[in-house]
Amino acid sequence: MTDHPIITQNNSHELLIDDRIAHVIKGVTNIMVRSLQKKLNDYDVPFSHWAILRILWHQDGMSQRELSAKAGVMEPTTANIVLQMEVRGHIIRRHLGSNKRKRHVFLTTQGKKLEHQLVPLAEDVNKVATRGISKKDLKLLRSTLTKMIRNLDDRSQE
Repeated sequence: MTDHPIITQNNSHELLIDDRIAHVIKGVTNIMVRSLQKKLNDYDVPFSHWAILRILWHQDGMSQRELSAKAGVMEPTTANIVLQMEVRGHIIRRHLGSNKRKRHVFLTTQGKKLEHQLVPLAEDVNKVATRGISKKDLKLLRSTLTKMIRNLDDRSQE
């Protein structure tokens, strides 16, 4: 048995609250991902496509390598996701210029339309997750997590 309090939600999810902040962050991430995935399922969009779509909505036409780096996903995984997205009609891949090995990823009209359908779903998950939390506390949370990211970023470690 543990001496740490447990938060139970709908008797199906337990999140251990203790001094290990990584566990708390992982718990929040997991439940937010599951919540968004449930909503994305209505549009037949796997969660693995979400990060790629978000990047392309902001910067269409990236190479697969650039897309992989920006998404923080291994290149073979990105290649697989991009292939799935192409089959679903969300993106097309094209060679630009003389480099026939480098393929760039572009949203189709269908992929572009998904932004207006899917972004509100993510906004809703965030709204539910932050219900009852003041703007001041959310600003502090965002600032704190950003500092943690900077602290752990390989480029900033000595």
